[in-house]
Amino acid sequence: MLSTQAVSEMYGRELVDLRKESRWEFLNMLFSVSEAVAYMQMVDRLDEGAISADVGPLDYKGLYKAVGNALFRAHVEGQLKSEIMSKPELFIEPDPELPLALLDQKEAGKRLLLIANSDYHYTDKMMQHSFNRFLPNDMDWRELFDMVIVSARKPEFFQMSHPMYEVVTGEGLMRPCVKARPGGLYSGGSAQMVENSLDIHGDEILYVGDHIYTDVSQSKVHLRWRTALICRELEEEYNALIRGGGHRATLIELINQKEVVGDHFNQLRLAMQRRTKGRPAQTLAATHMDDKDLTESIQKLLIVMQRLDQKIAPMLEADGEHFNRRYADIYTSRVSNFLHYRPFMYFRSQEQTLAHDSYSSYHPKLSKSPGSL
Repeated sequence: MLSTQAVSEMYGRELVDLRKESRWEFLNMLFSVSEAVAYMQMVDRLDEGAISADVGPLDYKGLYKAVGNALFRAHVEGQLKSEIMSKPELFIEPDPELPLALLDQKEAGKRLLLIANSDYHYTDKMMQHSFNRFLPNDMDWRELFDMVIVSARKPEFFQMSHPMYEVVTGEGLMRPCVKARPGGLYSGGSAQMVENSLDIHGDEILYVGDHIYTDVSQSKVHLRWRTALICRELEEEYNALIRGGGHRATLIELINQKEVVGDHFNQLRLAMQRRTKGRPAQTLAATHMDDKDLTESIQKLLIVMQRLDQKIAPMLEADGEHFNRRYADIYTSRVSNFLHYRPFMYFRSQEQTLAHDSYSSYHPKLSKSPGSL
């Protein structure tokens, strides 16, 4: 990784508009990680001349498209999902509390929906493996949800209206339908259909997802649904906050010291400026100083501030690496965290604070009050 100083020296004030630069690609979901790794490995092979001539002449952009097409085919043609379904235990990290958290919500009167881009067979296989063994009384995962929608085609699901089909057999056979009903299993459709079928809309819905664009951004922008982003990195951030308590206390103390020294320095500097202009007005800190003492004090304080900056800058950079930008209304690392709250809890984001605000700005930015999601 380049340091902040190295980035500044290389790029200076160069502005990059990612919306107009065709040489940039957004890697904004976990599936993109494998795409990026595969591409990096193939770049090395291209540079070494190890890619067969049968593939054709490729530059870096063409190579990226070739890698993307290969992964797309593996995904769409079912190769990837077939391998996952054959051995789900290799790919799924079980969370016994997740089904129980949803069961609490359902028994508290919430209506739960599952909206998945995957087809029925893959969704059913993954949900059976992840949920059924942790549910009580031989309960099936379908019994948790008031409605299940597969092949949803998000993010188009939030913006457009696609044909809707009801899945009527365990083999996945479907028939066209016009209106969804609670308890049904459907393929396609739209978010508007969900609102109409359940007679709810807007901020009555909390949409929980793990993709900033496909899930959180589109449902919020187009429908005004409230959003919760599942971000597993929050667990690392939380642990970093706990471990970094002493580090942060030291950082705040250094910042406070610099504020005191800086205020004293600025008073002396202002006094020097006024004396240079022949004005008698003095600042409190310089009232009893002659010109020589004033000059020496300014120089000493400048050295003190520079030394404080040398300590503060790397500590601020390290502290900032614990946090990511936020896009949703609320954030949690996994759905099962809801199990630790009463299902009647209403969550809302706190008012945002700035870097120079009080120590409370380091507290988790999530508050709660009685009510209903």
